[in-house]
Amino acid sequence: MYVKQLYTNCLSEAAYFIESGGVAAVIDPLRDIDVYLDLAKERNATIKYIFETHFHADFVSGHLELAKATGAQIVFGPNAETGFNAYVAKDNETFAIGELTIEVLHTPGHTLESSCYLLLDANKTPHAVFTGDTLFVGDVGRPDLFSGNLTKEELAAFLFDSLNNRIKTLPDNVIVYPAHGPGSACGKNLGPNTYSTIGEEKATNYALLATDKAQFIQEVTSGLSTPPSYFPINAKINKEGYDALQAVMSKALQPLSPAALKERRAAGALILDTRPATEFGNGFVPESISIGLEGRFAEWAGSLLPFDQEIILVTTPGKEEETVVRMARVGFENVAGYLEGGFPAWEAAGEERDMIITVEADELAMDVPHDDNLVIVDVRKPVEYANGHIKDAINISLGDMMDAANLANLEEHLNLYVHCQGGYRSIIACSILKREGIHNLRNVEGGFAKMKDEKGLEVVQEKNVLN
Repeated sequence: MYVKQLYTNCLSEAAYFIESGGVAAVIDPLRDIDVYLDLAKERNATIKYIFETHFHADFVSGHLELAKATGAQIVFGPNAETGFNAYVAKDNETFAIGELTIEVLHTPGHTLESSCYLLLDANKTPHAVFTGDTLFVGDVGRPDLFSGNLTKEELAAFLFDSLNNRIKTLPDNVIVYPAHGPGSACGKNLGPNTYSTIGEEKATNYALLATDKAQFIQEVTSGLSTPPSYFPINAKINKEGYDALQAVMSKALQPLSPAALKERRAAGALILDTRPATEFGNGFVPESISIGLEGRFAEWAGSLLPFDQEIILVTTPGKEEETVVRMARVGFENVAGYLEGGFPAWEAAGEERDMIITVEADELAMDVPHDDNLVIVDVRKPVEYANGHIKDAINISLGDMMDAANLANLEEHLNLYVHCQGGYRSIIACSILKREGIHNLRNVEGGFAKMKDEKGLEVVQEKNVLN
């Protein structure tokens, strides 16, 4: 038996490769499939099945690409309706993987078609369960994502039954392999690990500890943040199909001169700069939006950028292909070129540049008592803000900043000091503000992590949310 978890940090996503006797299966693959093909070659195995736990909303799955490359059968659980050729399995149906067996456990709740896949060893003993978004480490999948006309309360009721009738009945030593780990927006507060056991989850996971259905529904449906805006787009793509990744790459990897980039910008293209945040702050093409590859790049790209507007890239030279692949993972097929030679080529051409002033927390502390126009803008999530923020800071979360209406109160005479928790999100926020014509701003280096310990900056836990 060979089971390998393939974890992608920037999406908090886990795919799985299972092999026995030269037969392999892949569960919840990403759109870029080379890693699965390489594993199959390494194991001298043929990929026979591609199991999907549900229609994913947070990334574009690689089921179509992998099926085309290998001839493997795509398998969904009951109730799945697809726009492409796929096998819809019955509850408790089994599939042979060499000496191993995969059994379908229909577990509606996160979505109606959500299913877990129970892996049985050669002796038909349960070994592991691949739970998709039904069960995470320390959490469960949110029940408010795109399942027809059902309310989140109705789906939560299904989820309660699925957990109690299908999951909690499994032996305590069965390994739990979920589709996501910490940081994923598919749950409320996932634990720090990427796998667990049934016994551990029964002992510690609030959702498995709940015995009253009404209480469970209330707990699971309360405190849910607004889903990222790209979730319904990705769910639709995964259900209906998508263009081949190679076609997306061919369109996107077109080198452009500085002059050509200027023409595209004037025609309405959005300029995305994926260099590290510190490099971007030191100089960038005016009107660019910064989302650095070093952070949760794909998630923020999906949340902030349009899917129907042409996008031109500025990257660290050599990072063009990685950028396009990571954007394609969340459904972007509208990248139409990149600045050849990166920002150094823009500078060498003598083109106009912009920059972001960065200050230390102690500089901000010195300015606060003496500047009546100083406004601290905290771009963290509301829950982060509520748990502790600088006194009188206003909260405009980064996810809300692409809506210009949320910036209406940031008047030109104000001196804005922008921060997040550590510095990654605040640079993105500053780039958005500058694109909206708000230039009187500074980025606070190190963010709240540095500011909270600075004398002269008072931390409070009251709500003072701008929108």
